[in-house]
Amino acid sequence: MRIKLKIVGAALLLAAGAGLAAAHAAPPAATVSHPSSAAISPQLSDLPPAAWAQSPQDLKIAPSPKALPPRGAGPGASSGERSLQSQPGPPGGIQPKTSFGGIGANGSIPPDPNIAVGKNDSSTGVGYIVQVVNSEIAVFDKTGTLLTSPVKLSSLWSTLGGGCATNNAGDPIVQYDAAADRWLVSQLGSLSAPYSECIAVSQTNDPRGAYNLYSYSFGNNLNDYPKFGVWPTASNPAYLASYNLFANGQNFIGAALCAYDRNAMLSGAGSPAQICATVANDGGFLPADLDGATPPSDGTPGYFLNFETLSTLRLYQLAQLDFPTGTAALTEVAPDITVASFSEACSGGTCVVQPNNQKLDSLGDRLMYRLAYRVFSGDHVAMVVNHSVTAGSSVGVRWYELRQPAAGGAFSLYQQGTFAPDSAYRWMGSAAMDGAGNIALGYSQSSGSIYPSITFTSRTPTTPAGTMGAETVLQAGNGAQTTYSRWGDYTSLRIDPSDDTTFWYTNEYYTSNSPFFNYLWSTAIGSFTINASSTADFSLSASPSSLTVTRGSSSPTTVTVTAVNGSSSVNLSVTGLPRATSASFSTNPVTATTAGGLSTLTISASRGAKAGTFGATISGSNGSTTHAIPLMLTVQ
Repeated sequence: MRIKLKIVGAALLLAAGAGLAAAHAAPPAATVSHPSSAAISPQLSDLPPAAWAQSPQDLKIAPSPKALPPRGAGPGASSGERSLQSQPGPPGGIQPKTSFGGIGANGSIPPDPNIAVGKNDSSTGVGYIVQVVNSEIAVFDKTGTLLTSPVKLSSLWSTLGGGCATNNAGDPIVQYDAAADRWLVSQLGSLSAPYSECIAVSQTNDPRGAYNLYSYSFGNNLNDYPKFGVWPTASNPAYLASYNLFANGQNFIGAALCAYDRNAMLSGAGSPAQICATVANDGGFLPADLDGATPPSDGTPGYFLNFETLSTLRLYQLAQLDFPTGTAALTEVAPDITVASFSEACSGGTCVVQPNNQKLDSLGDRLMYRLAYRVFSGDHVAMVVNHSVTAGSSVGVRWYELRQPAAGGAFSLYQQGTFAPDSAYRWMGSAAMDGAGNIALGYSQSSGSIYPSITFTSRTPTTPAGTMGAETVLQAGNGAQTTYSRWGDYTSLRIDPSDDTTFWYTNEYYTSNSPFFNYLWSTAIGSFTINASSTADFSLSASPSSLTVTRGSSSPTTVTVTAVNGSSSVNLSVTGLPRATSASFSTNPVTATTAGGLSTLTISASRGAKAGTFGATISGSNGSTTHAIPLMLTVQ
């Protein structure tokens, strides 16, 4: 069997002029398009298993990777790595759970392994995990039982025809849409013009069933390195996507930041809209991807993030999204977010050491999948993301937590760190945050004495800011990759939506050595939890958060107290009320639960109350922790 070597992703990124740090012109108006073809797939479980055949003959070697243009130093430039964590942190509380083998070598290299994790079915108790690698897809349950053997990704689009049905062009992504209880699978449609993106959305919550199929044309522009995020706002829910664009497959021209009509895709409509805006001469963006059960508030724009310089992050928002009219507005969120200055791992290229002479590509010229977005109701919104940076004489994982106040406003840097506790190389990371605010990082680790292994670390909210805990090895490597420098383009760390506590991670490794071209990679899938803090915490929210009270009457609002790290009894109070007004709670104290303890707050105004609009504060305390949220009160 001829072994197909993957030549997309970082391999096709070309320098574009003077770099990405230059000022950008205003983004052009968003454009709307529709799929060039649509169909319904066969049942995934009915597709024939992929043939497992390996031969070193007739190998097709991909061209050398070409990096994105160099980034400028930026305003936060300084000497040294100010966020470096050069010592192991405290025990991170990791509790390993299930681990098992995923899809193995199949004729494509590198595999680009990633997974999506579904809810446990309420009637059967079965929870699905879908893994995709370059050219194959498989379905497991959460015990590791293989439910659907690996099948060729192109066969999923067999009824669609065109490049989606005949090519396995690479860069596959799988997403689980928890709000809809459905699955999305995508991959590139072609490595030559006309270029396209293949998208499949499951018709039910069973990923082994049939899918709604679509192919979107990008014409003569290669839509390289696609990444997807789930964005289920109420009015215009979307699947967000980012692409690096290359004119005629060669010359880098910028990024396409896109949104797809989620409702239309879920319903199987024949022509769901794709709305895209192009950012000229800039790339490496990731779309925000929701974790947790609380969706972005209605009207929240879709976010896209990259690192713009070697000391700043740049955020774009796709706002006023309206699929029926085919309109949206892409704007740059100013100012850029200043972070500790860094140098791209391996200067964006190849330097990762193994216990042989073959060095590996760091892909240090971009953020690493995913940009995980989470709403902490009534408190704040958080995004976590990572990339690889130079750390002394090796490479470490730089991670960020960005926060936005619950009342709105700009995202800002809450904390950052570079995890490099020793001289080993750590790269190809993926970050996520659970419902308790614990953060985990999964990544590859290698050195002159350590074969590339699958490793992760974590932190709790009580860990010192910018610090990760000790490491845990999910799967030790037993061999090095030889002859070829590419080591995947991304990995995937996910949160189990059934408990919002369990992390699932997938990455690649080798089970044995070979002095010749060692292309027989393996993948592993593993899960773990992070011990919650022993201190019970909670969050507050009020609905509505603005009240109007007529003098001589009263108005109510519902206060929800949601448990974090265990239930507790929370005493509620209100401050900042104008004269001649009073407050009462129907339940006080209220028990904070994971479902949310409820209390009705009633504001009463006497006839002599002062008219106007006032900013009051609702506070809660469980004896060890206090939180407060604003309440706007209008007396008339």
